[in-house]
Amino acid sequence: MSKTIAGFSKLSKSKKIDWIVDTYFSDAEDAKEILKQYWNSNIKLQQLHDEFIENTITNYYLPLGVAPNFLINNKLYTIPMAIEESSVVAAASKAAKFWLERGGFKTKVIATTKIGQVHFIYQGNFEKLKQFFTQVKSKLIDDTEAITRNMKKRGGGIIDIELRDKSSSINNYYQLHASFETLDAMGANFINSCLEQFAKTFKQEALQFALFSKEEKQIDIVMSILSNYVPDCLVRAEVSCPIEDLSENDTISGEDFANKFIQAVNIAEIEPYRAVTHNKGVMNGIDAVVLATGNDFRAVEAGVHAYAARNGSYSSLTHAKIENGIFTFWTELPLALGTVGGLTGLHPLVKLALELLHKPSAKELMQIVAVAGLAQNFAALRSLTTTGIQQGHMKMHLMNILNQFEANDDEKLALTEHFKTNPVTHSAVTEALTKLRSNSEK
Repeated sequence: MSKTIAGFSKLSKSKKIDWIVDTYFSDAEDAKEILKQYWNSNIKLQQLHDEFIENTITNYYLPLGVAPNFLINNKLYTIPMAIEESSVVAAASKAAKFWLERGGFKTKVIATTKIGQVHFIYQGNFEKLKQFFTQVKSKLIDDTEAITRNMKKRGGGIIDIELRDKSSSINNYYQLHASFETLDAMGANFINSCLEQFAKTFKQEALQFALFSKEEKQIDIVMSILSNYVPDCLVRAEVSCPIEDLSENDTISGEDFANKFIQAVNIAEIEPYRAVTHNKGVMNGIDAVVLATGNDFRAVEAGVHAYAARNGSYSSLTHAKIENGIFTFWTELPLALGTVGGLTGLHPLVKLALELLHKPSAKELMQIVAVAGLAQNFAALRSLTTTGIQQGHMKMHLMNILNQFEANDDEKLALTEHFKTNPVTHSAVTEALTKLRSNSEK
């Protein structure tokens, strides 16, 4: 039976595990053994992992794969991908090879501005608040000097601060809306530190502003926090080729393929039910690289999906067209990423992943990640509009099904051969495995 516990965070790791397995598992020793199997035998490395988060009891592994042959702006990359879903790495690799022979991917960073806000309540005359903000703005920036000094030396820092009136939505609600350039850092800690200093200075200076009444001086700071919605931190990735070059076999012409592909994209642009699944495919590629490089995939997901709905309806992140016989497929999306700070300098596999990518700057990583998303979406749409998504996906999923039934090596070999010419479904694999085992017992 579940029970509460006081002081859990103060217990040693072994004591935490003892309480967990004794409280929640019918076979405490078996549960404990599973947890220990995922510990790293290198004590120093395990301690590093233990200290990434709180109340650590073990490590949770994801496969780290690679997708080679990505030609991006005429430079070859092998892209690391951390993901559990079958066929994602294979699909990305297939798309990379397809476009390698057609000029590769072209990318550019459109903007790198990031946003943070101080949310506050002010009960008074807005014209006086505007006067106060105009007077105090330079001091807000000056008071962050200790925080911004090193960032400014590298060419980054605070870009601007605006006063925004949001009182039409919530009574007496206003914002300090600040924009930042954080270079190769994702910049969350930097931005939040600046915002908290803005809030402190803003509140203090309000007490001294002569035009404010006693009530107006009492500005109530609600919170100071960066935004993961970064519509001005944009990257573009695209591929293009003559439509006749899209055909790889005699089953469909390049023109027919292009037209059907564009129809599929158009549907995702206007139908939210399709757009969500369409964009999930884009994020299969993006999240896998974001995870592999130690970045915050939750922040990326939130920002990207908000961007997909920026025009009032959730829509496709990718677009396609034919002009003058040229097929073009592209995406523009917001990606706030970093190659310094956070886990990038701590996690050994993150270091390896970044070195594999030629030690990219944050701008270069934005472009690589966008390409991974575009490639993944291309592969998915190509399957959907030709052979169907399940044919390739289920063949990749075959091994997972066999592992669920604890198939041995001989059974895996036999069934892999069998399903080269037969459709893979869960029921078909179950039936074939049962039949194989029945025959082997005779």
